[in-house]
Amino acid sequence: MEIPLYQIDAFTSRVFGGNPAAVCPLATWLPAETMQAIAAENNLSETAFFVKEGGDYELRWFTPATEVDLCGHATLATAALIFERLAPGSAQVRFRTRSGPLEVSRDGELLIMDFPARPASPIKRSAAVVEALGAEPTELLAAPRDHLAVFEDERAVRALAPDFRALAALERKGMIVTAPGEDSDFVSRFFAPAVGIAEDPVTGSAHCTLTPYWSKRLGKRRLSARQLSARGGELVCEDRGARVAIMGRTAFYLEGTIRL
Repeated sequence: MEIPLYQIDAFTSRVFGGNPAAVCPLATWLPAETMQAIAAENNLSETAFFVKEGGDYELRWFTPATEVDLCGHATLATAALIFERLAPGSAQVRFRTRSGPLEVSRDGELLIMDFPARPASPIKRSAAVVEALGAEPTELLAAPRDHLAVFEDERAVRALAPDFRALAALERKGMIVTAPGEDSDFVSRFFAPAVGIAEDPVTGSAHCTLTPYWSKRLGKRRLSARQLSARGGELVCEDRGARVAIMGRTAFYLEGTIRL
């Protein structure tokens, strides 16, 4: 069996930037354990698999360790592949996912994802979180999937060197850390060792939580964002109430074939 494989850098306009995602178009679904094995072999933060169903596409995402219910950068990469190679000339693509329907449209080189908002609520700062991060945030909030830890400035976010084993033991799967940006509205980093990702280069799904927080705090709907990983990434976000728009660019890096 041969399966096409593409590697696409998301939330960047250049290769070696943003977040690399593997994308595998399928004629029919493979067993979940096979897709998980492929994701582990790829050893990227996400591998996306999709199957065309009528005019839409069913889409699933796997980290090296587990299947997840939402992933932004691999959705952006999948949409880029469809727009550029599989359905050139189309202006919009619709995915069916575990998080409901997701749409991606394009405006020139900019891809615009329509995602569900995942707002966070304030909780008490805990000793376990402070110990895991190695620093005390000014605010701690909790969303359905992730913690959101807010720091005073960009320098504090850059300086974090968390204890990944301690982070993996926390009750939520991911840890978003954020602060006001120096040349953007806000910055962030994202850690998810519990699902096999120590630090994710650029995390679209985290901005489902970051966007409503910063929109309310700054009093503006459209926001510029930067993720402060080693590779770095740039996003534009828009608060649409129950939904958020997450915008970015992509760069094709690799095309090949998996043989099973």
